[in-house]
Amino acid sequence: MEKIKKEHIVDYLRATILAILLPVFLSGNVNAQQLSLAEKSVSSLGAENDALKLLQGNFDVKETIWSSPTSGPVYNTKLIARRQMIGSVLQEFMYAAPGTANSPVERIEYISFNRIEGRWRSISMDIRVPVGLMPAASFDRGQEGKIRLIFDPFPIAGKGSSVTGQMLRMDETINFKDPDHVIKEQHFILADGSGRSWLAHRYEYTKRK
Repeated sequence: MEKIKKEHIVDYLRATILAILLPVFLSGNVNAQQLSLAEKSVSSLGAENDALKLLQGNFDVKETIWSSPTSGPVYNTKLIARRQMIGSVLQEFMYAAPGTANSPVERIEYISFNRIEGRWRSISMDIRVPVGLMPAASFDRGQEGKIRLIFDPFPIAGKGSSVTGQMLRMDETINFKDPDHVIKEQHFILADGSGRSWLAHRYEYTKRK
């Protein structure tokens, strides 16, 4: 029963993400005869989204977690990421090993460069933690092979039996200068008045040959 419920949740959230993203990211599916020259230009991948094509494939992932500024690292090496381009969007599904079709999905992410806004946009979800959909965007186009995304603040569940929470801010740096070895680092800041930032998550991707 638990497995069925989990699969239903994943299917629902996957459909929700696609419903949000498709009208924004996949405007290139509109009949080309209806597009202006500017729209045709924007619908092309451009240099930024063309670079995402190099990140397609299957990756072994090492996850490192620091649950607080003073916590030691906890490692998870049993993750596999599958990436593919959908139009101008890079889709990533992260699975628990061995990464077969029946393995549980741990994380879903979509990322693309919006050529009109001149910045990166992404939306992700992690079914291991009850935080819902996590939209993010960069301030600008960033550096070649490196992206910094600022996430909308979101609540994390509090302790105890009652439904409480605490707001959290997060930024993520993606380094893909070597497309076969990608590193994502996520820094957290809790809304506790301290203003203290710490490296909370690191994902290290190694492409399978």
